[in-house]
Amino acid sequence: MEDQGTGTPGPQRGGPPWRRGAGGPPDWRDGPHGWSGGPPWWRGGPPWWARSGDEAGSRLPWRSTLPVTVFVLVGSNAAAQLQEGERASLGLFGRVLLLLGSGLLLWRQRYPVLVAFGTAAAAMLYLGAGYPYGPVFFTVALGCFSAIVTGHRKAAWAAVGMLWVGHVLVAHWLYPWLPPSGDDGAPWGTEVPVAAWIIAIVAVSELVRVRREQWARERAERAQAARRRADEERLRIARELHDVLAHSISVINVQAGVGLALLDSDPEQARTALTTIKAASKEALGEVRQVLDTLRTRGDAPRAPAPGLGRLPELVEQAAGAGLTVQVEGEAPPLPPGADLAAFRIVQEALTNVVRHSGSRHARVRLERAAGALRLRIDDDGPATGADAGGSGNGLAGMRERAAALGGTIEAGPRDDGGFRVLAVLPLEPGGSHEVKEDR
Repeated sequence: MEDQGTGTPGPQRGGPPWRRGAGGPPDWRDGPHGWSGGPPWWRGGPPWWARSGDEAGSRLPWRSTLPVTVFVLVGSNAAAQLQEGERASLGLFGRVLLLLGSGLLLWRQRYPVLVAFGTAAAAMLYLGAGYPYGPVFFTVALGCFSAIVTGHRKAAWAAVGMLWVGHVLVAHWLYPWLPPSGDDGAPWGTEVPVAAWIIAIVAVSELVRVRREQWARERAERAQAARRRADEERLRIARELHDVLAHSISVINVQAGVGLALLDSDPEQARTALTTIKAASKEALGEVRQVLDTLRTRGDAPRAPAPGLGRLPELVEQAAGAGLTVQVEGEAPPLPPGADLAAFRIVQEALTNVVRHSGSRHARVRLERAAGALRLRIDDDGPATGADAGGSGNGLAGMRERAAALGGTIEAGPRDDGGFRVLAVLPLEPGGSHEVKEDR
């Protein structure tokens, strides 16, 4: 008797049907050609693996099921001719079972568990009726494969186990009462290749399931990384625009007030205020244009160099135009471009906050190198002119984000003797981390 699950020959039968043209394991090894995309699984998998359950179940997979059905029917007819006289003739009921097993595959994406058990049950009935061995078991392999790759592992294993138990019962105990008449029992040694084929089917299905889960995780990680990069870029642009516009508009606002106040009494001073407004607005437009250029020319370097502490004298001059006297102490050491830009923006935002929120018209900027880091200290003598002493929440948050991105720290708050202080520590080497030790 032959192995009904794989076509392994029994002791009194010929070779397996597919070796004589009926089809079988070679297709299990290479994969059915009706699958969308087809093997190899490790190069990306068929498109329907990546679909969600709703999308995959929105229509029946006719194009992949029809070739499988033709293959099963044609292969079974060929097997019946090759095994004529050894197995029962393939009658109407046998063909109905073949069509039933293949037709169930139409619902393998919607109801994978039911399809796995349905194809196994159809194969058991086919086996018990004594019909010729052939590709009927191919439908069981596809049904269990679909169940495993969609996450129903235990159900697929149970269906395969049910079919194997049915094979054992028919091959070793029930064969005297089942067709064909005069059939002999199979030796127990034939169960080894049966188990090997079952293990191979389950192993391949599990491999595909694991690979599918890996692809899903990789897609999710890529999407999350893209969202994170987009958020970081959005925050960076927001910080740049805030720092550029807040400083320049503060200068313009102060000078506009001066010009309006002195327009009649001191036209010359009003003219000076308007000149300052023009210069500040021109610089703001230039920096905003630079930020926008970096957005329009993706991947290209900006056309103008980013500002750094080398432009600190210009910043002091702009602050003077807004009525703020700035005293600079110390010199900045050579800085990496990112740290240089962050230091400039921190000083710019701190001076802007003094202009907008402090009653003091004098500020001090101190730069010093200590323990491999640049220490920036910006002080004013106050008092605060409103509830937003020291600056708005966005400005202080932007300074902290710039410092944190470089591994540095910032501390901002009122001084014990009055006024307000911003103390920043920026590492001179990438990846450094330094704590703020505030001078009182």
